[in-house]
Amino acid sequence: MQVRQIVTGTIEENCYIVYKDTIALIIDPGDETSKIKNEIEELGVRPIAILLTHAHFDHIGSLEDIRVDYDVPVYISPKEKDWLGDPVKNLSFSNPFSVTANPAEEFFTPNEKLSINGFTFEVVPTPGHSPGGVSFIFHDDRFVISGDALFKGSVGRTDLPGSQPEILLDGIREHLFSLPDDYAVYPGHGRDTTIGYEKHTNPYFK
Repeated sequence: MQVRQIVTGTIEENCYIVYKDTIALIIDPGDETSKIKNEIEELGVRPIAILLTHAHFDHIGSLEDIRVDYDVPVYISPKEKDWLGDPVKNLSFSNPFSVTANPAEEFFTPNEKLSINGFTFEVVPTPGHSPGGVSFIFHDDRFVISGDALFKGSVGRTDLPGSQPEILLDGIREHLFSLPDDYAVYPGHGRDTTIGYEKHTNPYFK
């Protein structure tokens, strides 16, 4: 299994294509639909699902276009199921263009082990930046997609509507820092890192 990172939009959100052979999962299609589609075509893969770590506008800006063009279902936490169609909740209301998308077809269950066409991963709750924030752990290939929970040397913002700073660090400690040090971490913004590096150097956990 391989991971392709695509940096999208003015906020430089990380969209990911997780792929093996000719099929792929699209995670957090944030912006610049043509850029994402070009990467999909370059890799020669067929998307089979879209997974969302959370529903802030910078992670869903290209959601509807990608979903329609490839005819794939969308997965999200039920805690944010209403955010896709609500620019106030997804925080796009103050931007030049409001972001809206149709409802998701599928909803994650906390601590669920999910299998989609041979992609097997664990969905763990990492709220705090947003109420329904989740991370995806691909144990077989030893990596995590952490959304806006854990970054290299930092963590997600907790000054936004719906944020809960008191639970963000607890969720990371419980669900991510319990993993082996060598697991790679692919965050929603910025460069990739490892669980071990963040355990030992991240200033929010000193």
